[in-house]
Amino acid sequence: MAESTGTNSIRNLVVSYSSAFDYKKKETVIILAAGHGKRIKSKTSKMLHKIWEVPTVERVYNACAKGLSDSNIVIVVGIKAEDVIKSVGKKDSVMFAYQEAQNGTGHAVQIALENISDKKYNGTVYVFPGDMGLINAATVQYFKQEFEKSNADMMVLTGMYEGETNENYYGRIVRVPAKDAKGAKSKDNGKVIEILEYKDILNLDSKKLYKIKYKKKDYKFTRGELLLNREFNSGVYAFKFKPLTELIQKIQSNNVQNEIYLTDLINLFNQNGYTVEAVTPKEQYVLMGFNNKSVLREMDAIARKLAYEKLKDIIMIDDPDDFFIEESVMDEIIEMDKHGVPLDITIGKGVYVGKGVKLNHNLTLMKNVFLEGDIRFGKNVVVKENAQISCFYGQKVEVGDNVEIFWGDIIKGNVFLGDNSKIESGVKITGSDQCPTTIGSNVTIKGLSYIFGSQIENNIFIEHSVLIRKKVSKPVGEKSDFFKVKYYLPEVEGKEAVSNL
Repeated sequence: MAESTGTNSIRNLVVSYSSAFDYKKKETVIILAAGHGKRIKSKTSKMLHKIWEVPTVERVYNACAKGLSDSNIVIVVGIKAEDVIKSVGKKDSVMFAYQEAQNGTGHAVQIALENISDKKYNGTVYVFPGDMGLINAATVQYFKQEFEKSNADMMVLTGMYEGETNENYYGRIVRVPAKDAKGAKSKDNGKVIEILEYKDILNLDSKKLYKIKYKKKDYKFTRGELLLNREFNSGVYAFKFKPLTELIQKIQSNNVQNEIYLTDLINLFNQNGYTVEAVTPKEQYVLMGFNNKSVLREMDAIARKLAYEKLKDIIMIDDPDDFFIEESVMDEIIEMDKHGVPLDITIGKGVYVGKGVKLNHNLTLMKNVFLEGDIRFGKNVVVKENAQISCFYGQKVEVGDNVEIFWGDIIKGNVFLGDNSKIESGVKITGSDQCPTTIGSNVTIKGLSYIFGSQIENNIFIEHSVLIRKKVSKPVGEKSDFFKVKYYLPEVEGKEAVSNL
């Protein structure tokens, strides 16, 4: 009963988060995100593990949404379905399909196609694995262009395995060799015959030749030849819709894992007179998927390296192996650079710059600075080691020109810092939606001070004080450049609970 209730809940979630299928769009993307990934050894869905701080399924979605900008996108969910659906969220032209039992990639595509009428649709279908977190829009566009140019009925995006062949667990691309089984020269040399899964190759008899027929000709391969084959299946496919729907239900589960493999469609397409082609992208890293933490970390390192390559000649990054700048912030930095004015931005080791942060000219972020949220910097700002600045959605932190924020300071919520202000070490400043904090120009705050929901006017010096919802301004007639407020503390509450030892 509990399982049935859970299934119904997920199906209701699928409906509520899904947009209607748009039959006017001629391209449909299917993202396979139903698996959990046992080898990742985590309670978090494999699809929600992050690469460069973005869940891998969202990275695949983003690449497809940019590379195939006018497409329907169907995301197949399964294990941890609720988490994956809510992470992606409700979006235009995005539908979810629920694969309750994980019976293979072919079965997942069958599930995805269930709500698409073959009488009303006749476009192109692209399939992407949800763990391919380094795929980018350029590769997606390239694959689309190659498929359209080929006029094939099916296309596979393949890669060339660069490591030790005994560690290659991918399915092998089996192509027509130069000669057939009788030694005659083949006219179809290089055409794709099929994809053989690694486990199925291991299951072959090493003493016998593997035989296969293509266009009425026989071809033979040794088990060793198949294992040494470096061209692998990335799990990315393109199909013309009509032959796909004609043959998808004919896939058999006669393999070691007793699953319905999408790879078997190659054989079926060939047997039914349809054409199958394969292309390889320019960069091999875009094809990486992960099943364990070490590969996930390797992918994250590649994403960091790519980020560094984009920015290394625009801003100064102290440690290429230890920094984070969110991708939209990176795009803004690159756009700023196009104006031809030196940015003079320095990013220290361990700095984290999250989404929504607006950087500015002559900004120095020292070691381990953390920035997250709608934070807007003026010019000539220094943020020193271990400082944290953040705000929730709908809030804003504004930092004026010529501001210094010292070691270990914490600034959170709705806060405004005026020009030439100096926030020295050990200070915490917060502001809520109802009670923002405003710091005027030429203000210095130092010592173990805490400011919440207050208005500090210009030319004030504050030290070792706690100011909660206070207004601080120079007294009338005060002629000094700075008015000092020291050791201001609110009345003690609960002092009756405190006694001397």
